[in-house]
This record gives sequence, C-alpha cells and structure tokens, in this order.
Amino acid sequence: QVQVVESGGGLVQVGGSLRLSCAASASNFSLHAVGWYRQAPGKQREFVAGVTSGGDTYYTDSVKGRFTISRDNAKNTVYLQMNSLKADDTAVYHCNTSPRGYVGLLVTAHLGSWGQGTQVTVSS
Repeated sequence: QVQVVESGGGLVQVGGSLRLSCAASASNFSLHAVGWYRQAPGKQREFVAGVTSGGDTYYTDSVKGRFTISRDNAKNTVYLQMNSLKADDTAVYHCNTSPRGYVGLLVTAHLGSWGQGTQVTVSS
C-alpha cells in the first residue's frame, strides 16, 4: 500500500492562500490517482479534489475556481494550491491514493492508508 505524508497546513486569514503537499512512498505512485479530503469538526470527511494518473482533475463544487490540484511524479508528490480561503475551509486535510482512478478515490474500500493529515485554519 502507498504511504502518504501531508504537510503545508497552518493558520491563515480569510482570503489568504496555502499550498499543501502530499508525499507518497510507492515506486508506482505515478499509476495511482490521488485525492485530497478534509474533515471539519463534527462533520464527515469529504472529497475535495483529485488528480488521475493521466492528469485529469476533479473538484468538489465548493472549491472550484479557488483550489488547484497538481502532481509531480518525479517527486512522488501531489500539491493542493488553495487560494481565496474561507472560514468554511477550516479542517484537517488528508490525502490518499487509489489504483482505480477517479472513481476509486470516492470509494473507501479502494483507498490506501490514511496519513496524519495537516490542519488548515482560516480565521475571519
């Protein structure tokens, strides 16, 4: 299974930006789709953005136009650039991988191991 480590979270004001990184361990990382997820206090974990092995990207509606997901296979890393942050974006952000493409990112049974996550706090 692919192991991941998230980083880049922090405290930022409304309207600010952060870039999260997801570093993965597997040598076949380039063959996996990678997704970012978030869990706010008292809420269920939700899918935020995903990128397939072929570079296709997907976003949940609430972040479209503000967040950009990208991958650097040479570095085994996926990034989430978050701009125009809102208080509602406050959450612990996790990344995960699936060998089954975008659809696999939406099915818990098709995901790999969860990392510790990185806290994003947007203050108003």
